[in-house]
Amino acid sequence: MSLIRLSLLCLIGFSLVSQVPAQPTTPSKTAPVTGYINNRLPLRPNPYIELPLGAIKAEGWLKEMLVRQKNGATGRLDELYPVVMSNRNGWLGGDGDQWERGPYWIDGLLPLAYLLNDKALIAKTKPWVEWAIKSQLPNGYFGPLKDYPNEPGVQRNNCQDWWPKMVMLKILKQYYSATNDSRVIDLMTNYFRYQLQELPKHPLDHWTFWARYRAGDNLMVVYWLYNKTGDKFLLDLADLIHKQTFDFTDGFLNTDMLARQGSIHCVNLAQGIKEPLVYYQQHPEQKYVDATNKGLADLQKFNGTANGMYGGDEALHGNAPTQGSELCSAVELMFSLESMLAITGQVSYADQLEKIAFNALPTQASDDFMTRQYFQQANQVMVTRHARNFGDHHGGTNLCMGLLTGYPCCTANMHQGWPKFTQNLWYATGASEQANQGLAALIYSPSTVKATVATGTEVTVKEETNYPFGETVKFTITADKTVSFPFHLRIPAWCKKATISVNGQVVNEPAGNQIVPVNRTWKSGDVVELRLPMHVFKNRWYENSVSVERGPLTYALKMGEESKLVKNDRDPIDFGKEYEEVRPTTPWNFGLIQPANSDSKLDSTFTVLNKGQLATYPWNLQNAPSEIRVKARRIPSWQLYNQMTGPIPYSSIYGMEAAKQIDEIILIPYGCTILRISQFPVLSR
Repeated sequence: MSLIRLSLLCLIGFSLVSQVPAQPTTPSKTAPVTGYINNRLPLRPNPYIELPLGAIKAEGWLKEMLVRQKNGATGRLDELYPVVMSNRNGWLGGDGDQWERGPYWIDGLLPLAYLLNDKALIAKTKPWVEWAIKSQLPNGYFGPLKDYPNEPGVQRNNCQDWWPKMVMLKILKQYYSATNDSRVIDLMTNYFRYQLQELPKHPLDHWTFWARYRAGDNLMVVYWLYNKTGDKFLLDLADLIHKQTFDFTDGFLNTDMLARQGSIHCVNLAQGIKEPLVYYQQHPEQKYVDATNKGLADLQKFNGTANGMYGGDEALHGNAPTQGSELCSAVELMFSLESMLAITGQVSYADQLEKIAFNALPTQASDDFMTRQYFQQANQVMVTRHARNFGDHHGGTNLCMGLLTGYPCCTANMHQGWPKFTQNLWYATGASEQANQGLAALIYSPSTVKATVATGTEVTVKEETNYPFGETVKFTITADKTVSFPFHLRIPAWCKKATISVNGQVVNEPAGNQIVPVNRTWKSGDVVELRLPMHVFKNRWYENSVSVERGPLTYALKMGEESKLVKNDRDPIDFGKEYEEVRPTTPWNFGLIQPANSDSKLDSTFTVLNKGQLATYPWNLQNAPSEIRVKARRIPSWQLYNQMTGPIPYSSIYGMEAAKQIDEIILIPYGCTILRISQFPVLSR
């Protein structure tokens, strides 16, 4: 196909096939064999460095999550969802989706494939990678060139939209991490030269607004490539991308954006919140750190819920526990927090990441990973097809468990959550002239990591734990020779006092909210044991309601559930041929009993029960690993409204009208529930 014909396909006045030849690619400068690449000068060195894809392997319950994804929709989406079928998708040269759906899927499938070292899954990703690389034009552009099919919010004749390329850049970065395929370096170098030339004429928001809010993903890959090649033009491009990106720094620091409902799209916020800190690597000014921290604090204050997420049923929608939280927001905020953690080493980012991963994420997909909810609610007592007080109703299917219910962006994008979580359990420490490169366990889950430390010695560390349900994390080191390196351990803010032991001897008893290095000469067989005592505590939320929490887990009311599979005869093309509804079979309108004028603790009559051996798959009612029993009374005036819990009664020192009978209710981990109350009114005796 001629270049002239390609340009006509776009039907726009964009210099797509500019006769300016591509600049020669600078040869890749690979990492020294003695360690992992940190930021090149003048970028600010990061405290932690991502390990190559495949260096970390999930074990235990976490591996089960990945296997269920493989056998579920992640491994089979091309069979289930026609939009990403290989013979139609525009990212494979077809006449179908030219936009984000295909790349979204591969952004989760590719890391899953390499984490599991699954040849069949790797083979599924290869055509997408190969087509993207081979699609590059002489001027540096890569990707589809046809008009989009009709998409809400996406106008025709915008085939050059910057946004979907950002997703594919993330995919190619991960692919390079697993394979070291130098063609990725060539493609990115030429594409970023093209961006530097074209962005002044066609800025990020020239076609759609998505790229302007999500360009932090673009910026991350620019810095990643700079660390590989050292090409100076990349720093100029980074400044230009930042200038054209929505100003999150000013929005967080100097406006009431996060206090205003409807002020920003929920997924744009989840993706964009990392941009100030990504740019901070090039311009290390304190305002970028302050802005990010204030943004997260305001997000929780004005929109936060007990599952770690926020009211964002399309746009921001406040902190009522019946507002929806989108699955795309959860996986994108997790990725942002993972990125921010490596840049700063800030404990609160890891704590927030675990809160989402261990609460919101597992409940929003079915056990077999074949269906999902578009929105979830912190207080969710009916999963039915019904129009609710959400920003966008999508036929009333937002809460139903289905493959296409709500809106299908989450069908394609949900797959990145657990694989990228696994990829960020471990980091290399940022070595300096004064310190050997070490290892850091900043997120806890059963896993094994193989990495080089010090000046090039390979070690393997096996992490055995029932965390987040258990309190103990055991690390066993295997190495061919003794080697000195720092081993960093995160102590979560919720932990009052941890215990670190080496080979049975206590070496430190640190308080929470810090990262503790254990520096020593290690030998094969050494065992590090971290104990993180979990106590029950509460947090206050909307209308002074209370969540009951233990460690990184929020606990929610265990409810009887009745499920019904519904055949969708009304609009199967839009929302799928079938979906699942779930209704309660037991009461839900309970208030927790607490002594009057007491805000320090819950009534001491609660009891924590652990069920012994952890199930291979712990995230459902039947396998819930622990429970908390607490005294409560029903509140007769708190009833259903619009197939949701009605307005939650305000908890005050004056109390509220409630039944005289005292019940003992059972709370289980939030992630094990479908129906739930996680934010309770509080009653005085």
